[in-house]
Amino acid sequence: MIGKTVLVTGAAKRVGSAIAGELHRAGANVAIHYRTAQAAAEALADEFNAQRPDSAICLHADLLDLDALSALVENTVAHFGRLDALVNNASSFFATPLGKISAADWDDLLGSNLKAPLFLTQAAAPHLRATRGAVVNITDIHAERPLAGYPLYCAAKAGLLGLTRALAIELAPQVRVNAVAPGAILWPDDGAFAPPTREAIVAHTLLKRTGDPQDIARVVRFLLDDAAYVTGQVINVDGGRSAHL
Repeated sequence: MIGKTVLVTGAAKRVGSAIAGELHRAGANVAIHYRTAQAAAEALADEFNAQRPDSAICLHADLLDLDALSALVENTVAHFGRLDALVNNASSFFATPLGKISAADWDDLLGSNLKAPLFLTQAAAPHLRATRGAVVNITDIHAERPLAGYPLYCAAKAGLLGLTRALAIELAPQVRVNAVAPGAILWPDDGAFAPPTREAIVAHTLLKRTGDPQDIARVVRFLLDDAAYVTGQVINVDGGRSAHL
């Protein structure tokens, strides 16, 4: 990926930072998008630029602001001169029990997980066509096998899964579009899953352990850099959990 440019949303922390790091090590220039984690984004960019000067920038945007999406793409291209790949990683995740769902919940979960990836890909499409680039969406195994208590999140990720396949058709043959569906990789920061729940999830995973952010990052790199004949596909990275959910 030497000389190529990748925009990664939600790249300052957690899985997003692992993806950005994996692609940077592969030689790519990386645009690190963040919403609130400015300090973490800047530290990551400083780390990348210390390794290879002018190989990373930080870009702030609220992905629920559609006007900001075009600016995110244009600022990336203005700085690096091209855009070869887009990784739609940023995501809201929280419970929405039926009977307590609000319009704000809808706007947040559908906005970050489905609406933003669509409009960001639309904004990026002309540049990706020019470079014969690729898109990777980060979905979730619960897009196909819903998680109790999280109907809106699961519906949003199911929409993103369908969107992945639809965009693969719309952007063919110049641009490939695929998805990675994580299982238990990192637990939520808000402690939403109590220890017994976590233990039950791990016990139901064929490999009997959680995954690592690098497990996701390596598959993203594969889809962007080493899968020239793969498009419209979803790869589950979940230790086998979805094989018998």
